[in-house]
Amino acid sequence: QLQLVESGGGLVQPGGSLRLSCKNSQYSLDYYAIGWFRQAPGKEREGVACIKDSGGSTNYADSVKGRFTIERDDAKNTAYLQMNSLKPEDTAIYTCAADLFGDCEAPPQDYDYWGQGTQVTVSS
Repeated sequence: QLQLVESGGGLVQPGGSLRLSCKNSQYSLDYYAIGWFRQAPGKEREGVACIKDSGGSTNYADSVKGRFTIERDDAKNTAYLQMNSLKPEDTAIYTCAADLFGDCEAPPQDYDYWGQGTQVTVSS
């Protein structure tokens, strides 16, 4: 069973950058697609980015294309979300999730494992 732990959130000024990490300490992330989701107060959860297993193809929400990059290092059992040019509307709790044999097309309810989330606040 995977235990995903996010880190890297915090307070950043508009235009700044953060790098989120999603680590599974015990087992490999091989064969799992990894997705990053976010939820702001009063809003529905939104899929932000996803990467297929074995460093495969990636998907991004239109709202973050060109600003966010998802990567994975399977040797470290870790996935990353590099967030640049952050905007106040990016403020949310960011959570990673793993989907066994996923193709990054699945809805959130089909993901098998979820982390606890990390708060990202973009404010001056």
